[in-house]
Amino acid sequence: MLSNFLKNISILKKFLFINLIVFVIFGSLTAVYLKGIQPNLINKKTSNHIEIIDNTIEHITRLKIQFNEDDIRKFLFSTRFLFQNLDRVMIFDNNFKLIGDTDTLDLDPRSFSQRLDIVQMNIQDENKVLKKKKITKQNKNKLKPVSEIVIEYSESSDYGKSYTFTQENYDQFLLVTIKNVNDGENNIGYLAISEKANDIRNAINERKIFVFRTALVVAIVILIFSLVLNRYFLKPIKTLVNFTKSIKEKDKQKINIQVAKNRHDEIGILSNSLDEMTNELNSRINAAENFSTDLVHEIRNPLASLKSASEIISETTDKTQREKLVNILLHDVERIERLITDYSQMLKDEVAITNEQMKKIDLKLIATSVVDDFNSIHNSKNGIKIQLNSNGSNNYNILGIENRIEQIIANLLDNSISFSRENQIIKVDLSNDKKENNVILSVIDEGEGFKENDTSKIFKRFYSNRPNKFGEHSGLGLNIVKNLVELHNGKISASNNIDQKGAMIEIIFPKV
Repeated sequence: MLSNFLKNISILKKFLFINLIVFVIFGSLTAVYLKGIQPNLINKKTSNHIEIIDNTIEHITRLKIQFNEDDIRKFLFSTRFLFQNLDRVMIFDNNFKLIGDTDTLDLDPRSFSQRLDIVQMNIQDENKVLKKKKITKQNKNKLKPVSEIVIEYSESSDYGKSYTFTQENYDQFLLVTIKNVNDGENNIGYLAISEKANDIRNAINERKIFVFRTALVVAIVILIFSLVLNRYFLKPIKTLVNFTKSIKEKDKQKINIQVAKNRHDEIGILSNSLDEMTNELNSRINAAENFSTDLVHEIRNPLASLKSASEIISETTDKTQREKLVNILLHDVERIERLITDYSQMLKDEVAITNEQMKKIDLKLIATSVVDDFNSIHNSKNGIKIQLNSNGSNNYNILGIENRIEQIIANLLDNSISFSRENQIIKVDLSNDKKENNVILSVIDEGEGFKENDTSKIFKRFYSNRPNKFGEHSGLGLNIVKNLVELHNGKISASNNIDQKGAMIEIIFPKV
């Protein structure tokens, strides 16, 4: 259910939701930690209380101190070194009457040498003063008197062992540790240590403040990061998503992604790639539509000729006329067959090219192989000879696809042969342009040459200036060559021979 929820929300909401979960988990762990701090800090203090209480009770029972005011007071003076680091030690008799209190003694080390009778006071008067003072303070701060806590202890299940009570108000945190005193047979009184432990509350408050400040800082950082994430990353991505949707839905109003394209980070690279891919896709679609239109136009002409010839051939009785019409039919059928075959092959080539990888190849070796194949066919058939010339260099390495380079050379030779007469020579020249670091491939024939002033037209599909035996060709050869050359980052151009008749097609490949 959670996974389905996360799938259906935006990245920003996912980010905030995940951070909220993490925040809640850490908040819960922090609450548990803070809850466990106070008992740990209290235990550290009360362990000292318990140790002092046990030692004091051991002294009382060993010395057989009587639980009356005089003996207890003398005992407190004689063992005052035990209580110097404590706020207050109180001793009660079995009737919960206060019979000893370090608050009535001056335990400052500088006064230890004073005589006992000088600092000794009437415990009854001190009890009254203390009682009055405690009641006033109790009413003001609403803290229980220690005597009441002792009574509660005597009635609790913790009676017989040391136990610590805590009291807290707005300005105090008080620890009271109590244990009963037993002479071996009967309970004879109670010993209580009271200590102000505001440092515990301060430590807890400091931790709480630290946690609160940390949580606040983390929340602010998450908020700022969320705003930055949304402003600089999620919004551009959303714009790109809307851009792709507008293309898919063929929306007339296009989304402008120029701002994203101007960025110099991954978003900018993605935007430019997406825009280039879209333009390339539109270009391919337009090219396919134009090609389909041209193909239909090219097929319509031989179809019309076929229709006319087939209508006439059924009516004529002249044998010579019938043979002429049959030849026309065969010519037009070959023309249509070649168009469909080459068009199908071109589509297959476009798909194959996207899956092929370029590598370092030797253009001279490939040209030699293609020339040898053509010589073995056409030299014996119609006397046309193909010559391969190079300037003596052995470095004709380019980056390309071997079978596509073979296809380029083969199409150029096919085109030259279609314009050549018997026993003519076609030259294939290879040369290096060291200045520009290029390899130049030239195919030169002795045919009629180009009649066009603008020779770039010959690379268009189904160009109309064709030889008499053009039924053997589709008009796509040079266009396919141009596309393959551009795929190899090369340039192709056509011109007439200056010295003699014929045409020359020159291709410039970048050298490795």
